[in-house]
Amino acid sequence: MTLQELRYLVAVADERHFARAATACHVSQPTLSTQIKKLEDYLGVVLLDRSQRSVRPTPVGEQVIAQARIVIEEFDKIRPLVRAKGDPMEGPLRLGVIPTLGPYLIPQLLPALRARYPKLRLLLREDLTANLLERLSAGTLDAALLALPVPGDGLAASELFREPFQVALPQGHALARKRRLQEEDLTGESVLLLEEGHCLRDQALEICGATRSPDSEEIRATSLETLRQMVAAGIGCTLLPALAVATGAADTGLTEIRPFARPAPTRTIGIVSRTRFPRAEAVSRLGELVKETAHKLLAG
Repeated sequence: MTLQELRYLVAVADERHFARAATACHVSQPTLSTQIKKLEDYLGVVLLDRSQRSVRPTPVGEQVIAQARIVIEEFDKIRPLVRAKGDPMEGPLRLGVIPTLGPYLIPQLLPALRARYPKLRLLLREDLTANLLERLSAGTLDAALLALPVPGDGLAASELFREPFQVALPQGHALARKRRLQEEDLTGESVLLLEEGHCLRDQALEICGATRSPDSEEIRATSLETLRQMVAAGIGCTLLPALAVATGAADTGLTEIRPFARPAPTRTIGIVSRTRFPRAEAVSRLGELVKETAHKLLAG
């Protein structure tokens, strides 16, 4: 039994498909299939159910795959551990980021990152919170920028900054006559939301869910950009995180932005990694730079 065979097995479990797993492992499908069959012969059990169109682990396969992930994670700690003895900000770091934060923060973060840590190679993945947490636990991500709190055992989270929400209104909307809004001002308004799976949707519902008109039609968008265009078209209003406003993403000329009266509702952004991740220093320094970048943007 070899480590590479375990990597192939985990890849098939993740992809649920031999061809996609082979592509992810940079080998041919026959090579991958042969190695997994060799592993099954060695263990004397069937690890994968190949009778379905989508390959799925057998019950014993699930147990072996779970242990294989631990073995791979522990093995993969060796090189970062040695590297950390030199420069912790050297080499690749796989970072996840939620879609309601990435487009507004990352373009501002990368130049500062290159200037301060030129040897660090940031590998970015934008995805929904649940998917990023799954990848963190599986070891395919090193850290993630998420809205806190997040569920999950074996994860360490550090708060970086608090981001206020603001209200985007169609041009000429009655609420635009106010300089600052109260949460109650949204009573009866058509508040546009992101689709399920976005943490921002849940946060928006916490702020205005109780005051939304039960008769209003709910339109679920896939991105803040879609919501912004809907507001500009006069379909309704929406909540935007402050970084989306500060970076000019909300400025269409057809929308009006109004802050909430203090204390304004906010979301907490933090950096999350595995508690046993060997490059904790790199995660900490990256988090500090994210905090600096966000504070500069929010300060205008």
